[in-house]
Amino acid sequence: MARYSDYTVEQLREELGKLVEERQKAEQLGEVQKVTILERKIQIVTSYTLNPSEFQAEDTHELVNDPGHNFKINYINGIMAWGHRINLLDEVYEREEALPISLLGEKVKAD
Repeated sequence: MARYSDYTVEQLREELGKLVEERQKAEQLGEVQKVTILERKIQIVTSYTLNPSEFQAEDTHELVNDPGHNFKINYINGIMAWGHRINLLDEVYEREEALPISLLGEKVKAD
């Protein structure tokens, strides 16, 4: 079984289509855990369709599907952005975490 990092863009798009279809079926059947797993796979595959060099250390991005938080990047490792969440009060969370770059939305303008 090939790793997503070895897939061509066409293979990634095909895989995304399959995963989205699987997720829709799981949602219809009420399989909550399966939906969660498929969502994570979709995020990972989508990340491989993006260019990691478009994300830079010290940049802050909105978080997709989490309007209450932004994410400040410490560094990029492959398709993962390591950094800290920032809430609406500009409080930086202490715990560093890694997120697939597909979860990073628009870059936030610095004040």
